[in-house]
Amino acid sequence: MANTSSDPLREAAIKSLKKKAEFRQYLWVWAAVSGIVTVVWFLTSPNGYFWPVWVMFGMGIGAVFAGWDAYSKKPVMSDAAIDTEMKKLRGN
Repeated sequence: MANTSSDPLREAAIKSLKKKAEFRQYLWVWAAVSGIVTVVWFLTSPNGYFWPVWVMFGMGIGAVFAGWDAYSKKPVMSDAAIDTEMKKLRGN
């Protein structure tokens, strides 16, 4: 089987791999930002309110959705599904 750039399954695989790589990169960014804000908190008010939790929580919400998008099983669109949707959009 030849690897052609127009193969829909190959394109879907490339897209999936890119999303997974972007998710892993986001996790590293999340860890780095969490570490930085924790160090800032520790240097400024170590006995005070632990406000970095809000940054971690907010970025965690993004991580959940990015992970869901990268690792959830999504069906590959078929020609029949595309034709059906086109008919709906045309009003047929």
